[in-house]
Amino acid sequence: MPRRRAPDAQVVTLQELRVARRMKTYRDRLERVLKSNRRAFTKIYATGLLFTRQGTRAGRDLLLAHEHLLRVVALLDRMSHQGDVPPPRKPGEVEAVFEELDTLLERTSELTEHTVVMLEQLKRE
Repeated sequence: MPRRRAPDAQVVTLQELRVARRMKTYRDRLERVLKSNRRAFTKIYATGLLFTRQGTRAGRDLLLAHEHLLRVVALLDRMSHQGDVPPPRKPGEVEAVFEELDTLLERTSELTEHTVVMLEQLKRE
């Protein structure tokens, strides 16, 4: 007699579990970078440095970092089947999206860190 599968049983592959774990890691990183970026924006505005030449440059860097973060959010939505574009299915395509996420988060962190250093220097002056 053939075995029956329960009607609500769902097959999950190891690949899907790996992607889900990586997605959680990226969402956590995104949250940390967003908080850092918000703190830098708040600091630059609250201190009035936004209205100086260096402060304006720092603000532009933070806006560029924010644009990168918006792209990260779009990619994460796409990978979690919430975006307008269907997620990639081939392992190579999935890996390419994760590489882009890494690059964007790294650039964003660098821009935010550079801005924080610049703000500290401006505060001392």
